Amino acid sequence: MQKRKIAVVTSTRADYGILHPLLLQISNDDALTLELIVTGSHLMQAHGFTCKEIEKDFSTFTKVAMHLEGNSAKANSLAMAQLQKDMTDTLSRLSPDIVVILGDRFEILSVALSAMMLRIPLAHIHGGELTEGAIDDAIRHAITKLSHLHFASTQEYAQRIIQMGEEPKRVFNVGALGVENIKKVQLLSKEELEHSLGFRFLQRNFLVTYHPETLSPLSSKEQVKILLEALLEFKDVGIIFTKSNIDEGADAINKALEEYVASHPNTMLIDSLGLVRYLSAIKVVDCVVGNSSSGILEVPSFQTPTVNIANRQKGRVAPKSVLHTPLTKKSIIQTLQKALSKEFIFSIENISNPYEKEGTDKSIKEVLKSVALEEVGVKRFYDMECKKKALPLNKER
Repeated sequence: MQKRKIAVVTSTRADYGILHPLLLQISNDDALTLELIVTGSHLMQAHGFTCKEIEKDFSTFTKVAMHLEGNSAKANSLAMAQLQKDMTDTLSRLSPDIVVILGDRFEILSVALSAMMLRIPLAHIHGGELTEGAIDDAIRHAITKLSHLHFASTQEYAQRIIQMGEEPKRVFNVGALGVENIKKVQLLSKEELEHSLGFRFLQRNFLVTYHPETLSPLSSKEQVKILLEALLEFKDVGIIFTKSNIDEGADAINKALEEYVASHPNTMLIDSLGLVRYLSAIKVVDCVVGNSSSGILEVPSFQTPTVNIANRQKGRVAPKSVLHTPLTKKSIIQTLQKALSKEFIFSIENISNPYEKEGTDKSIKEVLKSVALEEVGVKRFYDMECKKKALPLNKER
């Protein structure tokens, strides 16, 4: 019997960490062949050349470079076009039975378009979610409409995918893969993490990740300036910054972080912590700060407070360990003070993570393994039952 070939695409340090348990499930199944495709910031020196981390886990994979010249909307759009061409060539050569993608990155949309045009069934992880402050929101929904199989992280998100016209039998509420990592990864002790990073933790510590809020009226430089001014109010705090992603405006954020760290002791900036060090750091620090989805999806499983800034993640389901704040110096300071308070820490000691579900990686793998390929490639729009009364429409003026 011929093995079913599953191509999985990773483009960032974040999605690789999330996808890791699924990659292992696929590679360890005798009925499946894993075709790992590495692209995006993994192959960029400025972002840590994180494909080196992947090489430690998998001996063979396919590299597809993304030719990103600059950090503007135009540069990103041109890079998307070139990546679609190169990904089309790669998928044509590999000829997988199913392509698996995760999330809402602009480069992942190029992958989805390539798979659609080549008539390769597409499986999408983390659809149905909302992030109103970033262009990613529109990209995620576009990918949903291009995809044939949907693996949602909560029931609410699964329902939203169906609301978008996807057939219920193709939508699976499996939980979040990133949470699955927490159960399986051997974390470092505080001392081991200090040695690995060359960083000494203080009595209080923050882990900070800030990405461009691409729909904000403020520039990325203005956004990160407000955050850094707020952090200045916290004396004797150790801070680990991780670099921003490759969205429009990321260069300005990373430059500001480099300048801040250069003039402030007890801080460090790192391209990528990698899966083990990142999860270990979440356990050690007193608060995770910024606007990364990880602060909402994975961090709550550690009962570590998250201070989520502004609108980049607006709309996501969030447990009570996540505190939301607008992007103002005063509000960020006040929210951080609340997150560090004994009362708040006590209140989240026994919270449950709504993204946690048993056997997420295995559930996804089993669907990829057993789905009827001759049926999954054909999409039908699923009309939800509506009231007979016509919905109000905007009138032309």
